[in-house]
Order: sequence, then structure tokens, then C-alpha cells
Amino acid sequence: MLSKKYRFHSRGGVKYVYQHGKTVRQQQFSLVFAPNTKGFTRFAVVVSKKVEKTAVGRNYLRRRIYEVLRLNFDAIPKKMDYVFVVYSNEIGKLPFDVLQERIGNLIEESKVCYNKENG
Repeated sequence: MLSKKYRFHSRGGVKYVYQHGKTVRQQQFSLVFAPNTKGFTRFAVVVSKKVEKTAVGRNYLRRRIYEVLRLNFDAIPKKMDYVFVVYSNEIGKLPFDVLQERIGNLIEESKVCYNKENG
């Protein structure tokens, strides 16, 4: 699991990212991202009760995504806030390497979107 330092601790931070960030979407989940002034990268994973009814199921989906982020932390752009929004419980059934690839694609798209605006 990703270290607690790199996860959001309140809804206020997530709300800020939703209001000021940009969104990149795929079929099963999306990524909302915004630069931050904290000096380090933060992540959140949002799984609605509409996606998975049980808390155990929602936590399983969250843990899978956090594990992908932990393993690929060095390749992720720094000083950004990322919020992953899950739309489908199918991510729980995806092979881990496919999930890694899809999350990597989302982060690559976020770099492109961010650089177009600011670079």
C-alpha cells in the first residue's frame, strides 16, 4: 500500500482538485489532477457505493490501485495531486499487469494535458 504521507487526509484537498484540476477519462476509471504547493505528490482513490456495494469490495479496488501507484511511484510526475475515480468494479477482475498499463496510460495523458497548458 502507498505510504500515508502520499495520500489525501481530508475531503477539502480532494474537493480542491475536483474544482481546479483537469480530467482524463477511460472506460473504467478517470484521473483528475492538479498541481500542488505541498512539495510532494498526493493520491486519492474514490470508489462509489454504486460501483461496489460492500466496503470490503471498495477497499479491495482502492488497495489494488494504491499498489500500482506504489510500485510505479518514481515514474509519476512530482508535486501534483491525483484523484482516481472508479466507474466499474471490473478493475477487481483485471490482471494486475493490465491494470498497471491502464493507470500508466492515464498518467501519461495527464502529463501531456498538463504540459500543453503550462509549457
